[in-house]
Amino acid sequence: MDTVPQPAAPAVAQPATLSAPQPVVPAVPPVPGVPAAPPSIHVRAAITWLAIFPLVAIGMMAAAPLMETWHPVFRAMGLTMVVVPTAVYVVLPRLFAAHGYLVRRRTTRR
Repeated sequence: MDTVPQPAAPAVAQPATLSAPQPVVPAVPPVPGVPAAPPSIHVRAAITWLAIFPLVAIGMMAAAPLMETWHPVFRAMGLTMVVVPTAVYVVLPRLFAAHGYLVRRRTTRR
């Protein structure tokens, strides 16, 4: 039976040497072309609502004559099959891009 070599023990950390305190570096202003931090969860929720509400309202009015005899669960399923992909792939990316543009524009003015 062969023996498996054991890994070497980790090195013991040496105590840090005392040195002069480092100067505090001020925050760097945003650089054009560098992506900003993602919006907060509250901003994302508001932007998502701004995308979904009009799509649902328009979709309900447009599909009402076609779906009036359908069970409400199937009406909701049919509507969400159209609204969710439209919002996710078309509307939300444009709204988030517009939000990013406005945030960058506001920060570069200051």
